[in-house]
Amino acid sequence: MDQLLQFVFSGLTVGAVYALVALGFTLIYNASDVINFAQGEFVMLGGMVTVFAHAAGVPLPLAALLAIVVAVATGLAVHRFAIEPARGANAVTLIIITIGASILIRGLAQIMFDKQFHRFPAFSGEDPIAVLGASILPQSLWVLGGAAVIVAALWLFMERTLLGKAVRATAANRLAARLVGIDTTLVLALAFGVSGAIGALAGILVTPITLTSVTVGTLLALKGFAAAMLGGIGNPVGAVAGGLVLGLLEALAAGFLSSTYKDAVAFVVIIAVLFVLPQGLFGKRAVERV
Repeated sequence: MDQLLQFVFSGLTVGAVYALVALGFTLIYNASDVINFAQGEFVMLGGMVTVFAHAAGVPLPLAALLAIVVAVATGLAVHRFAIEPARGANAVTLIIITIGASILIRGLAQIMFDKQFHRFPAFSGEDPIAVLGASILPQSLWVLGGAAVIVAALWLFMERTLLGKAVRATAANRLAARLVGIDTTLVLALAFGVSGAIGALAGILVTPITLTSVTVGTLLALKGFAAAMLGGIGNPVGAVAGGLVLGLLEALAAGFLSSTYKDAVAFVVIIAVLFVLPQGLFGKRAVERV
């Protein structure tokens, strides 16, 4: 029982990060119908910029804020110079563009930083907390709490603010949104900027536990995409649920089978969802009237 609880704690911690990556996918997909495979690079930038800024003498909170600013600027640049010029292109073309943007960001990061793994100190110390015979790191509580705050803040923004309602209107019908005076280009740029901030926050929260390097973004993007598909692509609640479920499945597979198969779980999930439940756990079936 103690061992199972330990796996659950580990799975929820990693799953919270996958949930944030999946939220970034969902936000951009809802606003623009684009699957942004550069989302994992925002997480990488959050961790790497914080590490190197802190190593240069910048206080950790300011280093984290700088990392968020860099990730937001990167998200805006991806929209302005990669997505916006290809407006009207088909879905496959846009996916290839985001993959190219991911490769470019990773290459620039290798030039600016290095290829080593890095971390910075945990926010509340390294001593584990005992819970029912298992242990959980204080930083894991930061990850879970931070993810909950981000999800709540995003929900409030989308439901209670005029700009959030503009995002929802653009997601529902871009042409109709333009006809009522919504600047849809600004809304799409906002979606990329906010998704960059969410990714950077995920990287900042998890780096003291899992380490970071310029190469972590690709795998995180694939796992975040798997989580978004599992929950139902385009559904924020599904993105969170999918991330947590994927994290738990990974932890249980690593604990009871072998850690060798841990990274394969995400790909198995993608295949299973495509064959068994294409709309995901919380997605809606598409109905076309003729």
